[in-house]
Amino acid sequence: MNTRTLELLVGLFVAAGFAALFMLAMSASNLTSYGNSDGYTIKAHFDNIGGLKVRSPVAASGVRIGRVTDIQYDSNGYEAIVTLSIESRYDKFPVDTAASILTSGLLGEQYVGLEPGAEEEYLTSGDVVDITQSALVLEQIIGQFLYSKADE
Repeated sequence: MNTRTLELLVGLFVAAGFAALFMLAMSASNLTSYGNSDGYTIKAHFDNIGGLKVRSPVAASGVRIGRVTDIQYDSNGYEAIVTLSIESRYDKFPVDTAASILTSGLLGEQYVGLEPGAEEEYLTSGDVVDITQSALVLEQIIGQFLYSKADE
């Protein structure tokens, strides 16, 4: 009987370990809040989105306020259209808000950063952010540096 209880406890411990690893994997892959549809969506047009992906965070002042829900290519304007889902409690972004693609850390994941403007009218669902700054691509910066050094 003592051996059976020990085997049962070890089995429960292993199952709890697998559950913890599963939760960690879901959290690391940004799937924990994927189904959250509470909020409103806005769009932003970028010339270059770099490594931005669907489910990447949207942040303002370092606080995650939403997620990227869709990325499409506009063949007429030759730019990427990024759809952002913002949580409903963050509904006070002025219409002149700026959106930038930023990187967390030197080689970290990319996210969309929102910088509020000064207008008194607020963004609503379906609006487009007019002021955007595309991602900085490290290869382009290095290439520009090398070409400028070659010209000297």
